[in-house]
Amino acid sequence: MREFIVEADGGSRGNPGPAGYGAVVIDAATGETLAERAEYIGIATNNVAEYRGLVAGLRAAHELDPAARVRVRMDSKLVVEQLSGRWKIKHPDMKPLAAEAARIFPPDRISYEWMPREQNKHADRLANEAMDAGRRGEPWSPSAPREGRGELRDQPPQTRTRTTPGGEAAKADADARAAHNVATPAPSTGWGAAPDMGAPTTFVLLRHGETLLTPQKRFSGSGGTDPSLSDVGREQAERVAAALAARGTVQAIVASPLTRTRQTAAAVAARLGLEVAIEDGLRETDFGAWEGLTFAEVQERYPEDLKTWLASPKAEPTGGGESFAATARRIATTRDKLIASYAGRTVLLVSHVTPIKSLVRLAIGAPPESLYRMELSAASLSAVAYYADGNASLRLFNDTSHLR
Repeated sequence: MREFIVEADGGSRGNPGPAGYGAVVIDAATGETLAERAEYIGIATNNVAEYRGLVAGLRAAHELDPAARVRVRMDSKLVVEQLSGRWKIKHPDMKPLAAEAARIFPPDRISYEWMPREQNKHADRLANEAMDAGRRGEPWSPSAPREGRGELRDQPPQTRTRTTPGGEAAKADADARAAHNVATPAPSTGWGAAPDMGAPTTFVLLRHGETLLTPQKRFSGSGGTDPSLSDVGREQAERVAAALAARGTVQAIVASPLTRTRQTAAAVAARLGLEVAIEDGLRETDFGAWEGLTFAEVQERYPEDLKTWLASPKAEPTGGGESFAATARRIATTRDKLIASYAGRTVLLVSHVTPIKSLVRLAIGAPPESLYRMELSAASLSAVAYYADGNASLRLFNDTSHLR
């Protein structure tokens, strides 16, 4: 199942006043922008414009893949809370728009989350472009973003009602609730005051111990020689096993099918008294003709291929290897499968550099190039928690304290 991120925004210069919306559909696995929508809608309120942007974004996602799962991100707390079912919708202008949004995807394949205003720049810009086009009497057409151009936060404060993070959001949301007779939620006393969604599914992510190729920094994926753990790697596996046994939180173990991960998982399983399940989706990327080579050797033999690979997550290694974009899609599918199978449990996933980095990247919504900016040591531990509303939380990254 594909996963899309829909980011939407809307604005009204006057509230009510000349209004427009913007929406963007993003591939959750690759970070690629797949579709943009924007429109000037005439005189309307800010809230109506935001709902119109949401509907347009969901329709665009449905056109791309009606079977996809969708994660909606908006800086309008009002829209997010209403469509998450936590706030009532009483205003007559918003009821039909909310109902329309709810019909586009089944409720079990869509989730809503609030994000800070400064993170919604793309949809924000599109909404302003639409309003600018409407002022000129022209239809909106896509254009490249320019720094400082057309973002709604640059409008004079009196022209627009915005939902903003933290304390800045309080007045905007209070005004919206008062205007639309929305029940005020109980005051929050911190993260713990959020609705009880049950225990999260937690993946403890363990990179396998060293092989003879690891200290030499050679490409070692799923298409190479499938090396075993070295003596150092076996010692690392025993140390991490002892650390996990002391913590006592792991309830199941799932490993990549490659030898080094199965050996690492076996060391932990022996300490914890658990069985090891094998999941092919956790295997390392196939690096094609680069398997067994150092970065310098690849740069010498395949300079143009390496340059292309570093520039695009869609590029494959020489010889028909697997692109990082393809790896991300595989990992996203595997993640969803394992969350469904181990809901509410803490599971140790014994895997490799690229799959673990991909799980972390997807959890925090980082772009594909972030893979090049993470250090992941042999036998290191990371952890991600997944909640029932579709959100994820990075709990730990590249912990090697047990090796010292």
